Amino acid sequence: MKRILDPLDERIIAELRLNARAAHAELATKVNLSRNAVRQRIERLERDGAIQGYTLRTVEGRQASSSINAVIFVYRYDRMRGADVLQALRAIPEVIGCDVMSGEFDLMLRVGAASPERVHKVWNEISALQGVENTVTSFVLSSVV
Repeated sequence: MKRILDPLDERIIAELRLNARAAHAELATKVNLSRNAVRQRIERLERDGAIQGYTLRTVEGRQASSSINAVIFVYRYDRMRGADVLQALRAIPEVIGCDVMSGEFDLMLRVGAASPERVHKVWNEISALQGVENTVTSFVLSSVV
């Protein structure tokens, strides 16, 4: 027999929607129950069909799910004091590689994204960074090595 969800069940489900991998102890703290009580409620919710499964969603732009790759060459205003640019690049999930270069360009970025539009948004974000003077972007047509 299926039961009506009580407010605690609804809170557990809401927390699982945010993070389906949350530990029972973490959920217990958030909903003010013991770890064992949370485990039992989740088992009951699964058994009763209120929770019918868990789904994996990946973050757009991660290398494993990327179908578009690009290389962005970056010119910085100040090569020697451009650490703030490097720090900002680390926060962009689509940037899967960053090499400091000698010669004409300062940085070479490898970008992986789900679409050309997403590469364009990443390019906009990078070119707007304080400390970035100019960029040159090329899409990867194929990889041979």
